Amino acid sequence: MAKDTPPRWDRRMQQRLARGEAAALGELYDRFASLVHSQAHRMLDDEDAADLVTREVFAQVWEDPEAYDPKQGSMRSWVARLTHRQSVRRLRREAALSYAREHGEGAVPDPEELERRVRSATAAARADYIVSSMPASLRQALELAYIQRRDYRQAAADLGVTEDEARRRLRLGLQLLSTANTRPREGCSPPGYGRAK
Repeated sequence: MAKDTPPRWDRRMQQRLARGEAAALGELYDRFASLVHSQAHRMLDDEDAADLVTREVFAQVWEDPEAYDPKQGSMRSWVARLTHRQSVRRLRREAALSYAREHGEGAVPDPEELERRVRSATAAARADYIVSSMPASLRQALELAYIQRRDYRQAAADLGVTEDEARRRLRLGLQLLSTANTRPREGCSPPGYGRAK
């Protein structure tokens, strides 16, 4: 299989959606709804807004499945990009409305402050995406070290691996997480939402 060829499931799913198969939308929803909702919730910090973004993303997929370009990555990445874009739109719209309520109609928030909020929300959502996408062995090592406060020796014992392996898993997990704050090029989706590796 060529490097840029999407998984067979992705191609079949796009074809089924293009034919208007409602069951395909249900299957896609079952597979990615938690990803979409958690990413939107992390960016917006609002359950109702995350529910709305989730509905909007799946409506967009249903209305235009041809917009998925397999050359740009997996369907999972595409759905994550749609979620990111929709969440950023909602974040900007809500910030503008909130600012107008506080400072009077027609008042516009500081664009730099708004962009800082968008970058912060994007980095937080990206970190969640990275953690949920990384192999379970790395995620478990990070959870033991940073949530349960175990050192690498204790983590190694809990995981049933050597201390060197525990250190390797922690280092790799942290390297992956460090990319969450990588600033995307202008006009691009956040890193990790693009081409599948």
